Amino acid sequence: MAELKVAVVTGAGSGIGRAVSLALAHAGYDVVLAGRRADKLEETRSLGGELAGRLHPLATDVADEASVNALFAEVSRRFGRLDVLFNNAGRGGPPVPIEDLPTDVWRDIVNINLTGMFLCAQGAIRIMKAQTPMGGRIINNGSISAHAPRPFSIGYTATKHAVTGLTKSISLDCRPYDIACTQIDIGNAATEMTDRMAKGVLQPDGSMRAEPRMDVNHVAQTISQIVGFPLETNVQFITIMATKMPFLGRA
Repeated sequence: MAELKVAVVTGAGSGIGRAVSLALAHAGYDVVLAGRRADKLEETRSLGGELAGRLHPLATDVADEASVNALFAEVSRRFGRLDVLFNNAGRGGPPVPIEDLPTDVWRDIVNINLTGMFLCAQGAIRIMKAQTPMGGRIINNGSISAHAPRPFSIGYTATKHAVTGLTKSISLDCRPYDIACTQIDIGNAATEMTDRMAKGVLQPDGSMRAEPRMDVNHVAQTISQIVGFPLETNVQFITIMATKMPFLGRA
């Protein structure tokens, strides 16, 4: 009988989360698909084809503590263990000057991009510390914006910088329990969220310019490789990006 391997992917209803969920199912994982829209999670499951039985939709709002607690309680009840958390759910904000960003939008970005990751990490760590064998892997979706901002992106940029601190703290505090934590910084993966980049996005010099994108499945392949390492080995930080996109100096 094959060894049970269990993963949770947040933001699994589209884009990067969907691609990673399908890749992990192909790698032999039972994947709990977490996201706010049940219909989009069902779409992801249906795309699994003959592997759909390994994909388990569970509607979850990562910004809501009770919802996150219910997610991990169900993972524990159904599977009794957790090997991988891909902390992926996130949102951007409107491209407006700093002084025009509404406070409620700022709070929503923080609640999803940072507090949501923290809550999911808590839930995963509790299971990983208690299970036998102990340990697991948490992969946080950072961003190119964890290093260099885009214009008018203070909410997204600030939270993605904070994800780096979250990643470092998890790595430090959880290594006695064989929990490895990685941050993957992704630039211009071709998803619905980045369709606008093919038409033109604002650059630091004020111009509008189309930007190259890369196949989102290359992100999924990278994560599949990371989770394939034994827990004695960690990829602490990794950047994967479209080769010709503006990043260093955003120029």
